[in-house]
Amino acid sequence: MTNFEIGLLSFPALLLLIFLRVPIGLAMFTTGFVGLWLTNGSAFMAMARLKTETFTTFSSYSLSIVPMFLLMGCFATLGGMSQALFKAAEAWIGHRKGGIAMAAIGACAGFGAICGSSLATAATMGRVALPELRQYGYAGGFSTATLAAGGTLGILIPPSIVLVIYAILTEQNIAKLFLAAVIPGLLAAAGYVLVISIYVRLNPEAAGVRERVGYGERFRALFNVWPVLLVFMAVVGGIYAGIFTPTEGAAVGALGTGLIAWWNGGLTRQSLVSSFLSTGRSTAMIFFIVLGAGFYNGFLALTQVPQELSNFVVEQGFSPWLVLAIILVLYLIFGCVMDSLSMILLTIPIFFPVISSLDFGMTPEQVAIWFGILVLIVVEVGLITPPVGMNLFIINAMDRGTPITATYRAVMWFVASDIVRVIVLAAFPAITLFLIS
Repeated sequence: MTNFEIGLLSFPALLLLIFLRVPIGLAMFTTGFVGLWLTNGSAFMAMARLKTETFTTFSSYSLSIVPMFLLMGCFATLGGMSQALFKAAEAWIGHRKGGIAMAAIGACAGFGAICGSSLATAATMGRVALPELRQYGYAGGFSTATLAAGGTLGILIPPSIVLVIYAILTEQNIAKLFLAAVIPGLLAAAGYVLVISIYVRLNPEAAGVRERVGYGERFRALFNVWPVLLVFMAVVGGIYAGIFTPTEGAAVGALGTGLIAWWNGGLTRQSLVSSFLSTGRSTAMIFFIVLGAGFYNGFLALTQVPQELSNFVVEQGFSPWLVLAIILVLYLIFGCVMDSLSMILLTIPIFFPVISSLDFGMTPEQVAIWFGILVLIVVEVGLITPPVGMNLFIINAMDRGTPITATYRAVMWFVASDIVRVIVLAAFPAITLFLIS
């Protein structure tokens, strides 16, 4: 059996391990280790690579941005920023039909600007918004679907942990990727608001109405979100202006949100320790997946599978747009059974060389950034795609009285919005590249 054949057989072996509920990081690590053993006839190279891969992976300066963004999200929650965002949005649009659900989307978008995790955004905003949605008579499935969809804005609106990992894998500029994600992120939020507006008109019983509040209360609520704007401008604005690197920006953001949480009384000695432990656990999980992916992708590179696949696609003369469409559909399918980070780490080393070898009429950097945003969006769709959308389970766990099937039915409206957005951004790359061009 040739090395190339061993590489191809590793895919079904990896999927089998995943379906057997082996943790994705361990599954990729095991497949890569055994693959290296088989291709070399002994375990010597696999053991040697275990030492070198661990060192080269975790000595990467760029990876230090991950725990900083995770810690920033923890501090933002302790500082009451999520609640301030929701109350401000609710004060301005909560009296409209479906307004509280729209406010939840707006708050998710705002919180996503200071928290690079979709799951953290969904969980945090779920705790804040679900009681209000129940109080004003919103249907359970509609409420949970709205918050699950809103949570996906956490990885699309910069800063985003998944975009950081993509930038590392493809050797792209993190700041440019963050900038390119702004317009698609705003389009996502606008699309979700439009979906809510249509849904409540077709299903009037799904949403209640909140009384209108005066402009005095509205402006007071709006004033309370200044910490969010301050942190966002300091982090993202500082990165774009070249004042500091993305890693330094993440550290500034973590310090800023920590000080705000302390000032608001949310950061105590106990909550500080709890935040460090939570960040450590999440970072360890992400880093182990990164290590497993690095080990597996190193094995694939040895077997020449990505290179051969890229050459095959070019030789067949397929339309670049057809290849792109097939890849995006595959991401939608993978999203039903895998989490976003695992999909990125597993597939980008295979798909990115294929996309890079095709002619889309753009520079290689533009193609890389545009493709990264498209991948981020379809990965985001996977977080709310039944049957294994992670955000759906997180929100449903907070509302035990709502059947998961009710959430599935309502969330498909948001999935449809995402698919339309993917088609538009794929057909018109200039929308994504506008701010960096």
